[in-house]
Amino acid sequence: MAAALARLGTPFSWGGGSPSGPTRGIGRGASTTGFDCSGLTLYAWSKAGVKLAHYTGTQFGQGRRVPLSELRKGDLVFFGGGTGHPTHVGLYLGGGVMVHAPKTGDVVRRTSFLHSTYYRPIYRGAVRPG
Repeated sequence: MAAALARLGTPFSWGGGSPSGPTRGIGRGASTTGFDCSGLTLYAWSKAGVKLAHYTGTQFGQGRRVPLSELRKGDLVFFGGGTGHPTHVGLYLGGGVMVHAPKTGDVVRRTSFLHSTYYRPIYRGAVRPG
């Protein structure tokens, strides 16, 4: 978590992020150095020696599913995608808050998702990597 929190304020970049830190993205993120959501989580977990894919849908299957009531700091929390793969991932900080790279034009930030009218209805589940 400390690695992700140290990157607060880093720009969102579609396809950006690696185990070594922010990178230039691809497509609409090609002109920006930063992280997308799965790039931020793979970066943070790489600091603990855990390798994650750079795709939210794949990360959803890279660990043990965890009920909302049992979330721990560092768990991956997933959102969106309807009945398909989730489309967004963040890193749980505790107290219903995550750190994440939200969208183009935004920056890595903390967001309360547990009582959010946007994130709570599209919450898909959590995974504990490792």
